[in-house]
Amino acid sequence: MREILEYCIGGIRQNVSAGSLVVQEGGRTGHLYVLIEGRLEVIKGDTVVAAIAEPGAVLGEMSVLLDQPHTATVRAAADSVIYEINDAASFLRQQPGVALLIARMLAQRLNAANTYLADIKRQYAGHGTHLAMVGDLLQSMINQSPTQVLPGSDRKSDPRM
Repeated sequence: MREILEYCIGGIRQNVSAGSLVVQEGGRTGHLYVLIEGRLEVIKGDTVVAAIAEPGAVLGEMSVLLDQPHTATVRAAADSVIYEINDAASFLRQQPGVALLIARMLAQRLNAANTYLADIKRQYAGHGTHLAMVGDLLQSMINQSPTQVLPGSDRKSDPRM
């Protein structure tokens, strides 16, 4: 993901001290964050689920793309430097190369999750345990309807309300 760093030159560089929060689970920022150097950890609830040390790693993309609150907290595990992209939606429209890199990253994550879930399904087929529901989970992921995304201001009122 180092390629993304080339698109961020001139962006807002932030020094993040070890222990500081970059993103708070449940919060909304509309920002993307790109790791320049250091180490960050992703925390879901009170469990550290990932450590990130690769320059160019992107954070906050799911919240921006789905227009939903952040799904995890990101904390600096060591002193780090990041780019903060304040108006991420506009940035992605103006930089389709970054959007494509993020799409590839998300596709890789989805492929890994699908592969893992399919393996669990195969291993536990016929055992009648709670793991048998993995097939239902895979099916729901495949058949999930996309939410309607309309270009324009996020300040527009929601027509469903």
